[in-house]
Amino acid sequence: MSKLQLTLGCWDYDRVVALQNGSVQPDGIDLNFLNMEVEETFFRMVRHQEFDVAEMSLSSYTVSLFKDPAPFIAIPVFPSRFFRHSCIFVSAKSGIKEPKDLIGKKIGVPEYQMTAPVWIRGILDEHYGVPVDSVTYYTGGAEEPGRPEKQGISLPPNIKVEANSEDKTLSQMLKDGESDALHSARSPSTLDGVHVKRLFPNYRDVELDYYRKTKIFPTMHTIAIRREVYEANRWIAMSLFKAFCEAQAKTYHDLNQTAALKAMVPWLTQDIEEARAEMGDDFWPYGLEKNYDVLSAFLRYPHQGGLSPRLLKPEELFAPETLEAFKI
Repeated sequence: MSKLQLTLGCWDYDRVVALQNGSVQPDGIDLNFLNMEVEETFFRMVRHQEFDVAEMSLSSYTVSLFKDPAPFIAIPVFPSRFFRHSCIFVSAKSGIKEPKDLIGKKIGVPEYQMTAPVWIRGILDEHYGVPVDSVTYYTGGAEEPGRPEKQGISLPPNIKVEANSEDKTLSQMLKDGESDALHSARSPSTLDGVHVKRLFPNYRDVELDYYRKTKIFPTMHTIAIRREVYEANRWIAMSLFKAFCEAQAKTYHDLNQTAALKAMVPWLTQDIEEARAEMGDDFWPYGLEKNYDVLSAFLRYPHQGGLSPRLLKPEELFAPETLEAFKI
């Protein structure tokens, strides 16, 4: 029996490299792995649905669920997770010293629907008293002018979002003091510690404190399947989920090796030991159950920021076949 041929668009993270090199193969699937950085993958999948399966911004995926018909269905795999306190950048000319100084300011975001800024806005509101609607957001390219939203969004009138000038980058505007702050997944090229600084220079300590208080390790991306492909072959959701879990297990094994370092991080062994002490052995969990509280927190934020017309439940995000593991 021939295998179903599927194309996967995804970055070559350590936790998926076994899928890329073929040492892990999903049951019944011949997987064509296309290695691309996230911006290209997201744009091509959301705009044109070019791939059968793709890594996708969790926020953009959430927005897509309110389209009729919804073009994608996800599996509870999270190839990217990231604490985002480190991703709040401020202009030295803004006078911003603490989070509440952001109120009333002009803040750049590459896209309003981008997952990193969604988490940042929610954290600032929930933990630092900076309401989502207390600032004006300017969208556009961080390093190249004119970046549009990947898909159309409709926001309530209390949320102030404007498109940036077509001839200016958010990175340069921040340095020049034309904007006060930037929420971005990527550090701006103008980050120099003088003209552009982080709001939280000791971000590792701040993020660790946040984790200890909330037990949240923010989920950034998920794996989305074109809905028409899924509906024609519903078994692929579980097949892909199992394969992503198997590939990740290989990475966990590699990270625990002490005879030689499998990643170019000098104190990798200590970092892994510290992560396990704080977060447990499965510190990058997949599946609905282990991520229910994290996803519940996340889903509050696009709803609060006007991206989700109603508050979704975590189980509404994923193919039902993947919501619980079978047991023998």
